[in-house]
Amino acid sequence: MAVNIQDDHKLNDFYNPNVLINLGPSHPAMHGTLRVMCRVNGETIEDANCEIGYLHRGIEKLGEDKTYHQWMVYTDRLNYCSALNNNMAYAMAVENIMNITITDRCMWIRMICMELSRIIDHIICVAINALDLGAMTVFWLLYHWREEAYTMIESMCGMRLTTTYARIGGLSYDLPDNFVARMEKFCKEFPKALEEVEGLLTSNRIWIDRTKGVGIINAADAMKYSITGPCLRAAGVDVDLRRDRPYYAYTDVDFDVVVGSNGDVYDRYLIRLEEMKQSTRILQQCIRKLPAGPIFVDDKRVNIPDKLEVYTKMEVLIHHFKIFMEGVKVPPGEAYTCVEGPNGELGFYIVSRGGPKAWRMRVKSPSFMLFQGFEASVKGGKIPDAVAHLGSVNIIAGELDR
Repeated sequence: MAVNIQDDHKLNDFYNPNVLINLGPSHPAMHGTLRVMCRVNGETIEDANCEIGYLHRGIEKLGEDKTYHQWMVYTDRLNYCSALNNNMAYAMAVENIMNITITDRCMWIRMICMELSRIIDHIICVAINALDLGAMTVFWLLYHWREEAYTMIESMCGMRLTTTYARIGGLSYDLPDNFVARMEKFCKEFPKALEEVEGLLTSNRIWIDRTKGVGIINAADAMKYSITGPCLRAAGVDVDLRRDRPYYAYTDVDFDVVVGSNGDVYDRYLIRLEEMKQSTRILQQCIRKLPAGPIFVDDKRVNIPDKLEVYTKMEVLIHHFKIFMEGVKVPPGEAYTCVEGPNGELGFYIVSRGGPKAWRMRVKSPSFMLFQGFEASVKGGKIPDAVAHLGSVNIIAGELDR
């Protein structure tokens, strides 16, 4: 029997050039459990829709159910590529409500942690973005230094990826004896690896063709979607919270804020490359300025007693028991504390009604802002361009569905 094509809508759909495809959530080029539904015409993306809810853990509600001390481990699981930065920012938020000023040594160690986190996060972004586009040599070169950084972090707190290094009012451990020498060696040798990466990519014709003019986020769109961090600076907006809203001792160290102009994948690559150099520069200054002294504030509300005293003195054992079993008692108040994270502004908004748990806990994560602008910026581009674009904005799924 003959088939009338005009009457058969299925055959009409077959000849429709517009096809709906899914990028993610299980796709080798998707950085996490992300899903982008693309309507393509040939290789051109005519429309896109992003969906986040594949890694929902209720982390903000857990912040209202757990004590302030217990919730520290959950900050590691936000941007797990820079867990140390999350630890320090959250501890700072609670300390602001309690009017706690940490010791000088603790402050400088926290700055070391935050800049080391920035380097690790940027390494992951640049290396994986290059790998997505076929430059495997860059991946192996940079990941060697990522492992070196993780080995130093492991010597600090015993953990590599999810660190839980910060404590309210201090840190879990002081730096090991050989840490300064290892950091000096890292700061001396790591910039040489960055120079190699520049030699491999910056003037590489294939890399330029795949990244220049691709995934453009201009200044107006970046502001509209509340994008912060390297992606905002790549668009030409000169904003960095370390300089513009300084915290800790960032006013006492010299560094340059790197700003681009085109807002494309290539500019975001250059921004992160230079920011790693600036973070190395900050680390060198932190090591030189690192003072001696205690790492914990002398405040009975938060100070965790030494184990030797816990084992030998009854009143210290009781104090230790109350901190860990009942939690740190935070007075009523509220605070929004933000830092310049590797991917942008990372903020914690805490409302306390008194007691060991937050009444409200909210997290402003940079990846959420980056992902909401992704679908608009990939329209009109090609499928391979979407892969290059996604790798360059460095969206971490752990920060999305909170």
